[in-house]
Amino acid sequence: MFEKICLEGFQSGLSWLTILRKRENFREAFDGFDFTRIAAYNDGPAVARLLGNAGIIRHRGKIKATIHNARRALELVEAYGSLAAYLWQWEPPGREPDLGSAPAHSPLSSSTRTSKALSADLKARGWMFVGPTTAYALMQACGLVNDHLEGCASFAAVEELRAGFVRPASCRL
Repeated sequence: MFEKICLEGFQSGLSWLTILRKRENFREAFDGFDFTRIAAYNDGPAVARLLGNAGIIRHRGKIKATIHNARRALELVEAYGSLAAYLWQWEPPGREPDLGSAPAHSPLSSSTRTSKALSADLKARGWMFVGPTTAYALMQACGLVNDHLEGCASFAAVEELRAGFVRPASCRL
């Protein structure tokens, strides 16, 4: 999930195809997105090394945010037992009213009340590059929401997969 959060942040303002083409380079540059290892990066030399890596998006703010967010991820693990347990607590109990009948690709579905609340909570905890649209994209990709229309062929298949998924429980609350 940490990789997904980071890649969502790097994708901001760019196409997903650009990120997907560089995904393996990102994984190599950021130690497989092991946030324990990334949190230990020395800001100056690590940022300089990553800015020199032509295989990734060389945006100083996004690189620094990834290192910074790794440290925040460690705090969430301490508080909730895992990053997944923290994130899955944001799963809405049903379809969100503000999503309505907008298709997934619609600008109307780029964020919801829950993704705004998740974003605000992460920001209050010090996270960077995690706006409501990024939070919603994370929720979509990780299965916290099924925003396919009920008549869509994928809706039932996604609901079936979600029904069989065992949500991670917090170990520390």
